[in-house]
Amino acid sequence: MSEFPPCPKCNCEYTYPSDNLLVCPECFHEWNPEETEAEDTGTKVLDSNGNELKDGDSVVIIKDLPVKGAPKPIKAGTKVKSIRLKEGDHNIDCKIDGFGAMALKSEFVRKA
Repeated sequence: MSEFPPCPKCNCEYTYPSDNLLVCPECFHEWNPEETEAEDTGTKVLDSNGNELKDGDSVVIIKDLPVKGAPKPIKAGTKVKSIRLKEGDHNIDCKIDGFGAMALKSEFVRKA
């Protein structure tokens, strides 16, 4: 097993160093490992308490959220299972019982 991280393009584990870059022998992709780490840290999604969220987590709504076209809001304390993270303003995709598919902002949820 290599002491270097796998290739970000093809996930090959046989990467090797060349000057200050890492090189993949299978797809010949070259990258700077310091830049890759910086990219990974920039895409974190945090809940209202500052905990990092991941795909498949369960969250709890912390505030009543009005829904356009629905007669009632989503109540605080509603548990949502199996979230999916995405880019954008509403960065959580999920299904809520009684409402269906929703896009939520991470600032209105906490990790369950």
